[in-house]
Amino acid sequence: MDMLGGRSPSDFLKDYWQKKPLVIRQAFPGFQSPVDADELAGLACEEGVESRIVIENDDGKPWQLHNGPFSEERFSQLPEQNWTLLVQGLDHWVPEVADLLEHFRFVPNWRLDDIMASYAPRAAA
Repeated sequence: MDMLGGRSPSDFLKDYWQKKPLVIRQAFPGFQSPVDADELAGLACEEGVESRIVIENDDGKPWQLHNGPFSEERFSQLPEQNWTLLVQGLDHWVPEVADLLEHFRFVPNWRLDDIMASYAPRAAA
């Protein structure tokens, strides 16, 4: 399977799933996210949407975690880089994202939770 970097589902489950990290670049070639950064931030402002922001250096304190929901103003207070927004359960809020789960039906349902999306601004060049 191309999305598994040429690994079979059984090899992926045996060697990688919940065992060690694996990065597969371009697992879905040409994929366009149905949610942009502004929409993801908007979801993070909603009650009932599990979200968090992790900031690498928050006023001299390393790796600070802030749980949502957030105000819109919160995003204007973030540094230019070195932070990440995470939104849990994106498949519950965006039907097109839920369709991605179909590619992972080789994983038993009891081992799948949801789709989490992250956004981090590009680092300065």
